[in-house]
Amino acid sequence: MQANQDKAEEKSMSGASRELLTFTLGREEYGIDILKVQEIRGYDAVTTIANAPEFIKGVVNLRGIIVPIVDMRIKFKLGSVTYDETTVVIILNVANRVVGMVVDGVSDVLTLKPEQIKPAPEFGAALDTRYLQGLGTVDERMLILVDIEKLITSREMELVEAAT
Repeated sequence: MQANQDKAEEKSMSGASRELLTFTLGREEYGIDILKVQEIRGYDAVTTIANAPEFIKGVVNLRGIIVPIVDMRIKFKLGSVTYDETTVVIILNVANRVVGMVVDGVSDVLTLKPEQIKPAPEFGAALDTRYLQGLGTVDERMLILVDIEKLITSREMELVEAAT
């Protein structure tokens, strides 16, 4: 299975179409590589971890695996967080880690052709674009493409590993 995933990732990087799971945070729509998604679950209560960064809501026990839960609204500094019936957790398997990502809702799965993807604009030091792969367009929709691998393997996320 890993060999197939590696081939699919190579293909997506070489200019082929990319399959993305789209989700919302506030009024914005984001996309992540569908191959990184393990499952989608409703938001449940989490066990909080003392001294964890603010964006780490806590951990859940998912079939015997302790999974840290990251609130993407807090991580991306998008304002106050309210949890309701549409709030979901996307369980990701990235860099041999299982991590949950709290988002406002999941939209759909889209396939973007290379011509539908533009590079992320440079904002200088005012905005952190390390985790952005680019911007995708589908009809009138604009998607912010997140490099979930870079996000999950960042130094901040190593703190999560230490806390759990």
